[in-house]
Amino acid sequence: MATGPRGGANRTGPHREALSTAPGAVGTEDTRLVVIRGNSASGKSSVAAGLRTEFGRNLAIVGQDNLRRTVLRERDRPMAANIGLIDLTARYALDHGFHVVVEGILYADHYGPMLRDLVRAHRGVTRCYYLHVPYAETLLRHATKPDAEYLQQVTEDHLRDWYREKDLLPDALETVIDPASTLEATVQQILRESGLDHVLPVDR
Repeated sequence: MATGPRGGANRTGPHREALSTAPGAVGTEDTRLVVIRGNSASGKSSVAAGLRTEFGRNLAIVGQDNLRRTVLRERDRPMAANIGLIDLTARYALDHGFHVVVEGILYADHYGPMLRDLVRAHRGVTRCYYLHVPYAETLLRHATKPDAEYLQQVTEDHLRDWYREKDLLPDALETVIDPASTLEATVQQILRESGLDHVLPVDR
């Protein structure tokens, strides 16, 4: 697949007239919702960035770290405000014709009810993924991060406290991707299974 926006076939804008008026329904039959979860250093943000690079414009990335840590500067606790903000941001983007990638650790007990409601409400194709990386591999990947300040702030003790082994959502909502899958292979799998590889980007 060629990298970046696909030339010569961009639409001028989303079909907002297709939005459902049913209570709770979000997006359209044409929008795509992708949820990517996993432990720290599992590659979530890299996969999300790879999807955007491959797809082009009109794909919104709703990152847990950005909304929780940067926007709200909030601790990750049950019933925290960032849970609703992630939900509202994803729904707003879907209702305005964006395809959406929600990514983060997103612990199942904290974020599971919100994510299940979002999946049920979305009118288009939804695919959920869990990037499974064993703890030992998590430590190795963390050590390769180029941000020295982040490495000082986030220690092995933090990673040990945060790590949860296959913290999957109920009802078999997620496809588990093991660490043997390369970044490129994972991006291509998600593009294919979500149908984004057959959707044209919108030149906003």
